Amino acid sequence: MFDLVEPIGVIPYSADEPNEAMFALGFTDYWDTYFAGRAAPLGSSVPAGVVHALFYNFGPGEVARHIPKVWSTTIPEAAIAARQAGCVNALRRILGDRVDSPGFTRAAELLTKAATSAPTEGRPMYAALRALTVPEEPVARLFHAASLLREHRGDGHIAALMTEGIGGLEAHVLLAIDLGIAAPTFGRIHHLPAALLTDLIDTMKARGLVVDEATFTPAGRQVKDRVEALTDDLAHAPYEVLDPGELDELVALLEPLAQQLNAAQDSS
Repeated sequence: MFDLVEPIGVIPYSADEPNEAMFALGFTDYWDTYFAGRAAPLGSSVPAGVVHALFYNFGPGEVARHIPKVWSTTIPEAAIAARQAGCVNALRRILGDRVDSPGFTRAAELLTKAATSAPTEGRPMYAALRALTVPEEPVARLFHAASLLREHRGDGHIAALMTEGIGGLEAHVLLAIDLGIAAPTFGRIHHLPAALLTDLIDTMKARGLVVDEATFTPAGRQVKDRVEALTDDLAHAPYEVLDPGELDELVALLEPLAQQLNAAQDSS
């Protein structure tokens, strides 16, 4: 399900239209649009330290450069609306006539049924998004459902990382090495101060997680695998509301959408 839902949920970061819609609100910096778009369901009064804690994987001071500054440009309700409109436009462009088919509407219905069924306890980002009104229009509905499932999985992933004692920046190092990338060159952390990255790698060496910036120890490999397995386990709950026939139907409906979205991302 992750492979089928993620291409929809990642649309705010993989297509141009969502950024364009956010820029139309007055933003000029991509990371302002990221924090305004993703943190908007939390409201404008939540301080940077809380957003930093919930997002988990940003460096020291990164969140505070954008929160609460973004709320001097727009309000959360406008950010939510712009992000949704941009994502709908992107999905319509990429998927074309598929979005007007009965199968698409059915996929949105089933995915929303799953996405709105899980317990919210211990899932702060998922709970914040669940508090929003579910859109009626099928494309917006599908995107909203995918966003709910992405935040639900993200909350579970943080729980899995914390279970293994892996901090947010350490998680990026583990992901980079898993992808075969030297950690200091990895896009999510390459911009951080060199001294911070050196200390980060040295700490992980001392913990027995990595040999160097590009190599797991056996123990580090096991930690990464356990984190991913637990993340998957914790992501089951939304789909338990679907009976086996509905789940099979949802998979069949989402597969061509995911293929088309992945192909569009690969060609961009």
